[in-house]
Amino acid sequence: MNASEILQLLKASGKEGTARIYRRHGAEGEVLGVLYSDLAKLQKRIKIDHVLALDLWESGIHEARILASQIADPSKATRKEIDAWLNGCTGYPIVDAFTTFVAHTPHAEPCMKAWMESKDEWISSAGWGLLARAAMDDKTRDEAFFGSFIKRIEKEVHAAPNRTRGAMNNTLIALGTRNEHLKLAALAAAKRIGKVVVDHGETDCKTPDAEAYILKNWAHRMKKG
Repeated sequence: MNASEILQLLKASGKEGTARIYRRHGAEGEVLGVLYSDLAKLQKRIKIDHVLALDLWESGIHEARILASQIADPSKATRKEIDAWLNGCTGYPIVDAFTTFVAHTPHAEPCMKAWMESKDEWISSAGWGLLARAAMDDKTRDEAFFGSFIKRIEKEVHAAPNRTRGAMNNTLIALGTRNEHLKLAALAAAKRIGKVVVDHGETDCKTPDAEAYILKNWAHRMKKG
């Protein structure tokens, strides 16, 4: 399938009610209201197609960009392409899909470090999202690397932009579930930080309590053995 055929499929399966929900969660531009389960089916059919991903992203359609991030080839992505895509990331669903893709590219760490310093809440959210994924997936990093970010979160989270606060809080949870040592450091930081306030707009989303989530994750892990 080419990009034109896929866009036709997406437009045929969109629902305005779903589109309204996506817009409340920050989706901008043309939003069709295609269920993510339908996007997952398309992704399984396409698998990996980097050229097609670039074409779909260029459409500017929210769901096409979500799909593009799922079928793009991490080994072929250039930093220029990644930075271009970054400018189209508004709303946490697209930021999450985008960072999931970038995390598997060779550019993940330099992107993470650069984006964390941005004053733009979505760009900095993407940077912290990359760190959270590294905490969950990267087995090569030592504790000192991640521990330094726990200290930074504690120092900066309350003064950070709105969505960045949410991303930093989620990252603290990810760090606290990595291993026992980071668990203790993250729990101590969470106690000192207290409640993290994030405005989720016209949604029912809630900001997770980092301490409670870390403890819940470890309790579940212990139960599973």
